[in-house]
Amino acid sequence: MPARLLLVEDDPAIARTVIYTLEREGLQVSHSLLLGDARAQLVATRFDALILDVGLPDGNGLELLRELRQHPQHQSTPVLVLSAHGEEIDRVLGLELGADDYVAKPFSPRELAARVKGLLRRAAPIPPASAPQPDGRGPFHDDAVGQRMRFNGQPLALTRREYRLLSTLLAGAGRIHSRDHLLTAAWGDDSESTDRTIDTHIKTLRAKLRAVDASCDYISTHRGMGYSLEVPKG
Repeated sequence: MPARLLLVEDDPAIARTVIYTLEREGLQVSHSLLLGDARAQLVATRFDALILDVGLPDGNGLELLRELRQHPQHQSTPVLVLSAHGEEIDRVLGLELGADDYVAKPFSPRELAARVKGLLRRAAPIPPASAPQPDGRGPFHDDAVGQRMRFNGQPLALTRREYRLLSTLLAGAGRIHSRDHLLTAAWGDDSESTDRTIDTHIKTLRAKLRAVDASCDYISTHRGMGYSLEVPKG
């Protein structure tokens, strides 16, 4: 069954180009011109990924991204932001809000298709050879099969990238992980993300851990080297 995508884009010419390009790749694309219509479609249909414009007639697309990342049903749905705002600050804001990728306009349709397929490929669940029990380490409880994490008994609302970053740090607790290693673990070998992407996601992870435990300071920065996670004993 082809993957279903929702494109939220108010420019008809751009929408036609994206739909034509992705349908040639065997993907199924629904289109919304407005945020209101996109919200209605998300209630009625399960989508495998979203392509989200920022400047829309009835609001900012990043508002919808923020809502998705706070909704249990959609918090792990891959989202690619497609925006005319391509400055670093715009990209960082999109990533901080939970976007999986960010493409600035004008863009190459072939590159966009490759990025979307990469998102779908990395989001596909990997069936385990056997179903391991969730791994408990100190205050962390890692359910690798469900890709869920609990901290101090509370579930963490993590995006897929955030989960992979935290799980990688937890699996190698006490070791320093380079940014390149963390990029590969969370984004894959074909990622074009940068060190700044890792820094942004680590910042968000720290905030989510401190929302549960204000004294939490388990993730350490090692200047010029990377990050480590120290799991308290007991």
